[in-house]
Formats: sequence, structure tokens, C-alpha cells
Amino acid sequence: MGKINGQGVYAGVDIGSLTTKSVIMDTGRVIGSSILLTGVHPEKSGTDAIRKALDSIDRDQTDLRYTLATGYGRISAGYADDTATEITCHAKGVHYLTPSARTIIDIGGQDCKVIRLDESGNVTDFIMNDKCAAGTGRFLEVIASVFKVGLDDLGPMAMGGKESVPISSTCTVFAESEVISLLARGEKPENILRGIHNAISNRVAGMAIRVGVEKDIFFSGGVAKNAGMKAALEDAFHEPVVIPAFDPQLVGALGAAVLAGNLGSEA
Repeated sequence: MGKINGQGVYAGVDIGSLTTKSVIMDTGRVIGSSILLTGVHPEKSGTDAIRKALDSIDRDQTDLRYTLATGYGRISAGYADDTATEITCHAKGVHYLTPSARTIIDIGGQDCKVIRLDESGNVTDFIMNDKCAAGTGRFLEVIASVFKVGLDDLGPMAMGGKESVPISSTCTVFAESEVISLLARGEKPENILRGIHNAISNRVAGMAIRVGVEKDIFFSGGVAKNAGMKAALEDAFHEPVVIPAFDPQLVGALGAAVLAGNLGSEA
């Protein structure tokens, strides 16, 4: 695609391990977005996501003034004017949406982050689990396949559980075997899923203790679409958890677009 020096709008693209997201902004407001699967070619998924977001608002690449890439695939984004880490972009995206947020819980496809912010939206501390799929979107995909339901069904099923069946492992491989054993033992699927959501939320709470937790707590990432996980996190933290009306899966790309606007206006 090449670097684009047109006028008008700014693009942020978040190239994750499972999905690629793009947000288009114009003078501080979101005007377009897209989400697609990353696949095996992250550079192509990045350009495709930007193009799809532009198409949604009847714009083209010549309208782009500045592009910033984030996510694990940002190293392949030679078409971008600049790059930034996921931590920085999530902080910028959350601060744009909820300036009162001081703690971010971000659960994506293959990692989990807890980020502390100051009143200006700057990162003061963070912790990241990216070595294991435990408690991530990929983990929940595996669990959904065991129950033969869709990802969207997990939250409502967990919230329908009357009891929480303890889950001793959040390792994807071991938890899958444990769930199969619990089902064979006659445990109710809803109770098992409630236990799984509680195990994940307790793991996240343990991470959060290491960076400190301050209100407001903001939940982003694709897993934030799971109402059962929001409820489990509120139980673990004993505090309300904010999920934006804006798609929580787009928060990283939003932050990248905010940074693109800031840098592009200075260029």
C-alpha cells in the first residue's frame, strides 16, 4: 500500500494474533471501523482491515493523512507511518472513551493484560500474560468446542449456573480434560462454565494485585463481549467493571487512531 500522504482522516490498525482491527478517525471522532481474521499474512490483513474500514465510509486510501499500527503484527506494517505498543494504544483508547478509568483489564485472543493509568491516560504500570493461552479468547474457544456451543453462548450459560464448580487448572490442555471429566461425572454444564469464568477472573485479579487496582476498572478486548466474564470480574474485584458502548474489541485500534491523529497533526 505504501505510505499515504493524503489529507483528511487518520487510521489505526491493531494486528492481533487472531483478528485484525482498524479504526478511522476524523478530527477526534470515530467515523469507520472493521474487524477481520488475521490469517497467516499479517501485513495483508492490516491493509485489508484499513481498506475495509475506509470502504465503510466511502473513502479511499488517498484520504488517509497518517496511519499508525499496533499489535503483534505491527512489525510487518511497512505501510504505516509509525507504530506503537499494544499497551500504549489500549491506554490511549480507554482514556478517549472513559477518562475516569485507572485500571484496564484487556483479554484478547491469546493474551491478557492489566494496565494502570494516571489521570492523563499515561501508563504507570502493567502486567501481561502472553506465554500461555489460559484465560484468553483462545481458551474460551476450546471450552466452547467441548460444550459444542458458540462463544456467544458461554456467558449466558455461566450466568445461569446455580453453583460454581471449582476448576483446578486454567491451562488450556488440562482444563479441557478436566471439563470432559466433570461432564462425565454428571456436573451441570452451566455450573462448570460458571466455575471456568470464576477461575479466569481470579487469575486476572491475581495479576491485577501486582500492579494495583484503582477505580474505575475498564474491561476491553474481545472477551469483554462475554457478560458472564464481566459478572465474574465484578465478583473478583468487588467493584463495577466498565464496558463501553463502543466495541471493546476495537479499543487498541482506537488508541492507535488517536495517536495517529496526534502525530499526523504535528507532521
